[in-house]
Amino acid sequence: MSPSLRYQPIVSPAPATLIDHHGKLQQGLFDASVANLNVAAFRLHSVMDKPVSRLAQHFAYKQFQFVCVSGPDWLLAVAIADVRYVCSGFAYLYQQGKPTREFSLLAPLGFGCLLSDSPQQGAAKMGKGSTQWQIDCAATGWTLRVQAGGLTADLRLDFDQQPPMALAAPTGYNGWTYTEKNNALRVSGSLLLDGQALDVQSARGGIDFSAGFMRRETSWRWSSINTLQHGHAFGLNLAAGVNETGLTENALWYDGQIQHLSPARFEFDRGQNTPWRVTTLCGEVDLTFSADFCRQEKLQLGILASNFRQYVGHYNGTVRLRDGQLLQLQNCLGLAEDHYAKW
Repeated sequence: MSPSLRYQPIVSPAPATLIDHHGKLQQGLFDASVANLNVAAFRLHSVMDKPVSRLAQHFAYKQFQFVCVSGPDWLLAVAIADVRYVCSGFAYLYQQGKPTREFSLLAPLGFGCLLSDSPQQGAAKMGKGSTQWQIDCAATGWTLRVQAGGLTADLRLDFDQQPPMALAAPTGYNGWTYTEKNNALRVSGSLLLDGQALDVQSARGGIDFSAGFMRRETSWRWSSINTLQHGHAFGLNLAAGVNETGLTENALWYDGQIQHLSPARFEFDRGQNTPWRVTTLCGEVDLTFSADFCRQEKLQLGILASNFRQYVGHYNGTVRLRDGQLLQLQNCLGLAEDHYAKW
């Protein structure tokens, strides 16, 4: 049997609440979204096992939401991140062979910024003047609305009963993180740049809901694909550096079915714009990534620091499905990310 077919982690039924009535984290990989995080029931303790103040607990909680929609030769990415001391957001539209339109927002102490407390309800929004973006969450899908310069988006990403990657795990000594990803989602709606419509009929999208009491200092590498492969919906999510418990958020989606993947490895040179190598421990994924565009940001704001690089580029290589089928990816548009954060 191929090594890739042997990696089958235990997936548990999703709990009604992430934090139970005893204030304990329900951890593991889940078969569905967790609608109620019940964060109010959790009491954060210091590394010396003393309850922290409510104010300290408030500032220790971090959250971000992200949407990506990818067409044959374009990619739209929108993010909102609340790290309590500051809320930041970005939106950009990459078009192959054309200048990328980029927009950024920053809100000290989160003024003018809102994130939903559930991946299944509420809204995340951020804006200043005529630059606005909003993510509306529902159990059946997410809606993205953007108004920024000449960029206008009103897009619906439907889950169509496709299961997400939903993971809850301890973080550091006293924290935890919940992350939910769903890729290769069907997209409908409209996307306009300077009044010209982009074709979204063949586009696919991905969502990311992450929240919790994350490490004060952290870093990660990440890979994401949302596409159609010869008419079949294909999505990929790989990450390294954020989970320490043996569980991973690595998964692929193919024609509406999820396949969990073994730990990922990212090989690249930060000092050179050379192709990345992205693989998994059990051999399911063997890809190279060549970047065409980089959205980067270096921030040093007192006790906060961020060194962020998100790349748009093309993947080539192979992905093996659970049934043994080998997918050949050729110039497949996607994202790669390298991020350091002190928050």
